[in-house]
Amino acid sequence: MTKVDIISGFLGAGKTTLIKKLLSEVFAGEKLVLIENEFGEVSVDGGFLRESGVEVSELSSGCICCTLVGDFTEALGKVYAQYQPSRILIEPSGVAKLSDVIAAVGDAVKAVPQLELNSFVTVVDAVKAKSYMKNIPEFYNNQIQSAGSILLSRTQKLTQEKLEAVAALIREQNPSATILTTPWDQLEGPTILSAIEGTAMSDQLKELVEEAHEHHHAHEHHHDDDHAHEHHHHDDEHGHHHHHDHGPDCTCGCQDHGHHHHHHDADERFTSWGRETPKSFSRSDIEAILAALDSGEYGEIFRAKGIIPDGEDGWLEFDYVPEEHEIRRTQADYTGRLCVIGGELKEDKLAQLFGL
Repeated sequence: MTKVDIISGFLGAGKTTLIKKLLSEVFAGEKLVLIENEFGEVSVDGGFLRESGVEVSELSSGCICCTLVGDFTEALGKVYAQYQPSRILIEPSGVAKLSDVIAAVGDAVKAVPQLELNSFVTVVDAVKAKSYMKNIPEFYNNQIQSAGSILLSRTQKLTQEKLEAVAALIREQNPSATILTTPWDQLEGPTILSAIEGTAMSDQLKELVEEAHEHHHAHEHHHDDDHAHEHHHHDDEHGHHHHHDHGPDCTCGCQDHGHHHHHHDADERFTSWGRETPKSFSRSDIEAILAALDSGEYGEIFRAKGIIPDGEDGWLEFDYVPEEHEIRRTQADYTGRLCVIGGELKEDKLAQLFGL
């Protein structure tokens, strides 16, 4: 049997960091396929993960619900037929509802009997959790409520009192999930995997899958009833979203884009702006740009990331979440790429900020 694991988490929570740790410390030598979905025009993380020698099937150009509802069963079947891996890791978009992802994967697993849904985990940034649970509960809390296990990232930045308070808030949303609170650098990969798989194949996991499936299809039926009314407003409000421009080369996997637009809950709240560019940036350039994103002048920024040349035969990788960012050296990629995700983005101003 091929195990299927879902690693979810909001934008910037640390999903890619967790996957890298598991790849190096647990899954080395295992025949594994990673299926990732980026919310944004430019997929960045795929390049990082290919450094680990993992096959990355990027389902870009569409939001996660479009990809999963439209064609995900067929996609998983093809992955299994082509690679016959021992494990498939699915990294949904940071703004996907985990309940919808579980339901879609559950349907795919039923159609491909060689697959089994092994686990679904949500990575939660312990520093940002309280704020996000309050301000964007429709996505954030769903990821917490639907998880079989919850891995808190960056807990070393909190006092013991604040850590306990965050854990209590999460426990209110999900009374039964395993919650990992120890800093990741203090843990070996097998210990983390044990926490993730703690509910694997249990009656509790099966119940969660069924609940997610029922909720997903009830939600789908409700919106089908009001499709004509809702679709009109979506066209008016979101025409500027570049990831809605499904052309003939669209790879989101949805065969009937008009039919599925009313499922795009993430599009109600988030937009993205991104570029591929050969332009070089110095470290100080990127420091200034990322600091400027905190000003509010460019929209409500939740996440920015990229890999760009530094003009000195080197490359830089950057990650941004509100009021925090990191820049580090990395290997060269085929061209520079960057992506900004948030609400009410000022795209012209972003282009000016990056000099593009």
